[in-house]
Amino acid sequence: MGKRKILMIGLGLIGGSLAKNLAQSDKNYIIGYDTDKKAIDYAKMNGIVDEVSTSYSEAIKQSDFVILGTPISQTIEIMKKIDGVRIDHNVIVTDVSSVKEPIMEAAKSLSNHNITFVGGHPMAGSHKRGITAAKGHLFENAIFVLTPLLNCSSKHLESLQQLLENTKSHFVILHPDEHDEMTGVVSHFPHLIASSLVHQAKKWEHTHAYLPKLAAGGFRDITRIASSNPVMWQDIFYHNRSKMSQLLTDWIAEMSELKRLLENNDKNRIISYLEQAKEYRDGLGKKEKGAIPAFHDLYVDIRDQSGAIATVVQLIATENISINNIEILEIRDGITGVLRLSFPTKDAQLQSYTLLGKHGYELMIDE
Repeated sequence: MGKRKILMIGLGLIGGSLAKNLAQSDKNYIIGYDTDKKAIDYAKMNGIVDEVSTSYSEAIKQSDFVILGTPISQTIEIMKKIDGVRIDHNVIVTDVSSVKEPIMEAAKSLSNHNITFVGGHPMAGSHKRGITAAKGHLFENAIFVLTPLLNCSSKHLESLQQLLENTKSHFVILHPDEHDEMTGVVSHFPHLIASSLVHQAKKWEHTHAYLPKLAAGGFRDITRIASSNPVMWQDIFYHNRSKMSQLLTDWIAEMSELKRLLENNDKNRIISYLEQAKEYRDGLGKKEKGAIPAFHDLYVDIRDQSGAIATVVQLIATENISINNIEILEIRDGITGVLRLSFPTKDAQLQSYTLLGKHGYELMIDE
């Protein structure tokens, strides 16, 4: 039995990470396609793909699986184009889009009987973008949503899951509408609100020039996701606009009620409101990855002296622990400052916590 041939169209963070994961199995042969020559060259040079193609319409003819790792609008266009390709065998096609209804509507229009489409959405990501940030383990413990068409056979669905089993994701079958509603609530809408909070701060900067200094701590934390790719998020908002509009209506109504509670100084109801929010938030799942990339942060108290940061980093490096980001918070001359270390995984965070604790550092772990 020959290798499974997989055509990966779009080698960004998600497509690149999937290709990297699939390439780890000797059962797979990866063909890569991207309009970005740098991404293609990087993928080939680093063994993420076995072969590159300049035409996905030709590459699909020799493929068993096709994964569309492109933005939603591009994915729909590509689906239309591959529908007209003459294929002499069955090809399972899936995507990675975070909005499923428009994708599945396009899938219903496919007339090529040799194409079996199964919608997909691996709910994991990174704060970085592009194939240089691709990680083969990116989807481990992540929820991987599948949205098969009604006429999709269990055989084809199982074949796709078998292909993706090394991602170590948790597969969930959802209807496109309920998927879009839930991702709208926990992913898309928070991105919009984070952007609106930043805009509000920007407007107040005209009144208080010192405001950006104060916003360097907690405000930057709660608005991190506003730093995501604007073009990609406009595409997501557009394709999930009906759900976003309803969520905005609900949000405006809730903010109006909260405004009334504040103006009337309804102390008990405000405490209850905050307690309910805290209880629900603290009970949210911690083991599985969710729609928004998790932040595995560790805060280290350090003295403001020469070599303080280097010592911490060197200790972690001796254990071969990877650090995603380093940030200095609240550093003042001669006074203890705070070093925030961000890690790619919870395990790396906990390992560093134990390591630095043994060396006498005062630490706080971000739960």
